[in-house]
Amino acid sequence: MKTKHTITALIFGILFVACKQEKKESLLKEYLIGSWETTYLKIEYLSANETDSTSVFEDDFSKPSSGKAQSTYKNDGTFTAWFVQADGKKVSETGGKWKTSGDSLFVDYSYLGKQVQAWYKITQTNNGFSATSTYDWDSDGEDDDTLLMKTKKIEL
Repeated sequence: MKTKHTITALIFGILFVACKQEKKESLLKEYLIGSWETTYLKIEYLSANETDSTSVFEDDFSKPSSGKAQSTYKNDGTFTAWFVQADGKKVSETGGKWKTSGDSLFVDYSYLGKQVQAWYKITQTNNGFSATSTYDWDSDGEDDDTLLMKTKKIEL
């Protein structure tokens, strides 16, 4: 009899955790649907240009003369991303697929002739989200580069 109760409790616990995880994924997906603008980006390349040197790319997009990276995530699992130059011209538009799992965003898109399949750990903020990722951003064959991105929600 004790075994039946244990098994029942275990099954209920697994179902509860699975439902909670599914709800969390659904909430993140709902949160991400809409338009976003990158406000800050930092990438650390640990083995830049196939050396043992670290190189850092950092951009604070709040400067009036800087371009803006923007994106729109749709409910159907597709997204578009582009840059808006300082003169307002939209360039380098690309599109792809996206999905969430737990606290992560997975994206799959083509950019500059390269297929990018990356994931980001998402942390919601007051007016947007922060994303962190480890990926081969410098295309040197090593998934050792770290990215930090901050965004804000925008209306288009």
